[in-house]
This record gives sequence, C-alpha cells and structure tokens, in this order.
Amino acid sequence: MENKVLNKSRCRQLITAACFLAVSLAILGISLGIGFSGGREASLPENVSASHAVAKRTGVHQQFFAGGSTTSAVSSSDSTAFTTAPNKVKHKKSDFVRVREYIPDIEVDLKYATEENFTGKVIYDFSDAWLRYGTVMKLSKAQEKLKEKGMRLKIWDAFRPVNAQFKLWKICPDARYVANPNKGYSSHSRGNTVDVTLVDMDGNEVAMPTAFDDFTKLADRNYSDIKDKTAVSNVKLLEKTMSGCGFRPYYGEWWHFSDSDVFGVAKKFSPASSEKDG
Repeated sequence: MENKVLNKSRCRQLITAACFLAVSLAILGISLGIGFSGGREASLPENVSASHAVAKRTGVHQQFFAGGSTTSAVSSSDSTAFTTAPNKVKHKKSDFVRVREYIPDIEVDLKYATEENFTGKVIYDFSDAWLRYGTVMKLSKAQEKLKEKGMRLKIWDAFRPVNAQFKLWKICPDARYVANPNKGYSSHSRGNTVDVTLVDMDGNEVAMPTAFDDFTKLADRNYSDIKDKTAVSNVKLLEKTMSGCGFRPYYGEWWHFSDSDVFGVAKKFSPASSEKDG
C-alpha cells in the first residue's frame, strides 16, 4: 500500500515538472517571436527578409529588390539609409570625363560655345565641360568646400580643342590674353585648366572684380584697385579654395586656374564627338 502511495506521488511530481517545462517553452517561444518582430528589424520594409535585416545591422552591403527597383543598403548607422554610387567606372587621372557626371550641381556656361565672348563668335561646337579625371576630382573637393560657405562653382571654359585655340589666336594674336598655339598651345588644351566664377546656391552669379575675358588690369590678382569689398572677398575665397585643392592661379586672370598635375596637349580628343556618342 505504501508503495502505491509513493508511486502516485512520483507521478504527480513528474506531471507537474512536465507541465512547468511545457509552459516555460511556450513562454520562451512567445518571447522570441516578440523579440524579432518588435526589434530593430521592424523598421525595415515588409518585403525585406530577415537575412537582409542582419546585413543591415552588421553593416554588410547588399542589393535590395523592392517594387522592381534596385537600391543599395548601407549600415544602419549611416543617416543616408539607401544610396547608390553615381559612377563606378574606374578612370586614370589622364582620362577625359564630362565634369557634370561627377559634379552634378556645378554650373556650366561655356562662353566660347556661344557668341558671349570677346570675339563675338562661336569658337567650339560642344556645350558641356570636359576635363581630365584627376582635375575633376580636385574640382569636386573645391565645390564641396565652397558649398559650406553657401557658394558653388560656375565653369566658363574648360577643355579647349587645339583648333579652337588657333581661332582665338587669329582673332587676338596677343600673348597677354591668348596663348600662342604655335608655341606650345594653351593649358586649356591639356584638359587640366578651368575658368570659373562663383554663384550662390540658387545659381546667381555673385560680385567679382570683373566680367569674363576682361582685358584690363582689374582682372589681375592685385585686388588693391577693386573698390567693391564684396567682390574682393568673393574672389579671395575662390582663389584660396582652388589653391587649397591643388590648383595654381594665373596672375593675369582671376578666373583662371590650372591643376598642379600637368598633362600633354590633347590634339585628338573631341568633346563634340564624345557628346554625340554619349
């Protein structure tokens, strides 16, 4: 009789333990479910899988395909969540590239592509600015620094083909203002030189010492004869920024800057052909 009582007691203990274990597992399962759906992954789009959530948390870059479009996921610590690189093509410093493909917010107003220059004639037949890739990278740094000051760059002239230089020389054979193409061409024909001014964030040109292609002494870098203090402040900001990013300023023209990296004259490169192909 005593054995039967002991056996019943042990059974009750085993049943109680089993029930306790079952309840514990149930609670644990519910907790795990709540933990996944209520954690950091809950902020992800519904069509992003758990593996993508882990990638986001650990900083692994993956491609998300949402609604038929492709975006690049970055670490959740990055405030710019989903971004893509504008251009993944690898270039040598000497390669010619279209400036606005790498600096989309730069202004371009090529004066020699219009009649708005000292000759009153169209000098070359393309409308976008082209430079060496290495030069564009330096120009991009200058643009970013200027934007911190509420300014941006506007390009008046960049790469200038050799035949365009001969046109300018024929019209104005004065080495003070136009490089003699019979004696080494212009640095513009090397693709490392740019004529620039400043604009505000809305694209409006700001005060500068002179207009483009001014042939007076007011255009040089001796600013003591400039009465407009705002113009002096602006041109000094441009010169300081460009110099700090690897450009050499030309004394005779406040708008003229050459990359400290020198390239050969590009006798065969044609921006007009490149723009048609692109």
